[in-house]
Order: sequence, then structure tokens, then C-alpha cells
Amino acid sequence: MKYIIAIIKPFKLDEVREALAQAGVEGMTVSEVRGFGRQRGQTEIYRGAEYTTSLIPKTRIEIVVPDALAPRIIETIRDAARTGTIGDGKLFVIDAEQAVRIRTGETDETAL
Repeated sequence: MKYIIAIIKPFKLDEVREALAQAGVEGMTVSEVRGFGRQRGQTEIYRGAEYTTSLIPKTRIEIVVPDALAPRIIETIRDAARTGTIGDGKLFVIDAEQAVRIRTGETDETAL
């Protein structure tokens, strides 16, 4: 199993979620996060005053999928989240050793 973490622009969430549903993902965890990468923040104007924010709002999506499905899910997220501009985000893929469905006790891929 693979644990996939995607950090994307917040306005792309609905598009990514719909694409993942069509690709067969049945569940995910979504969090609002803040951070920076190569952008190093952004300058904004509020009530006529210019200020710089060092942490950019992002959306974090977490998914665990079977090994065989992982490449397709990575491609789906990449394609749906891409705008072609700086700050599109990152994908991280980590091996997941075990999954357990608490309600039924099912384990591994059957628990997904």
C-alpha cells in the first residue's frame, strides 16, 4: 500500500476530489495548511496597505491506496492540480505497512 500526501492550491480541491472519485478513490483526508516553498511567501494589498505573508494557504490531501493503483492516482492528482504556475504543490509517496478498519477489524487492502 502507498500513503500519498498531496499539497495543492486550495481552489483546485474540488477538481482534484472529482478526478480522484472517478479514478476509484473511496476516501481521503483533507486539511487546510500553510507553508512555503520556492515562492517564499507573497505580497498582498489589504485596505490600501501592502504586506508580505511568509506562509501561503495550501490544502493537504492524504490517501492510502493499493500499490497497483498508486501510479494512476499520482498521475490523476498531478494532472488535476496543475495550473502551470509556481506554487502548484508537491506529491509525496510513502510505503504504508498496515491499515486497520477499526469498526470491523479488517486489515490492509481490505480495510481501505
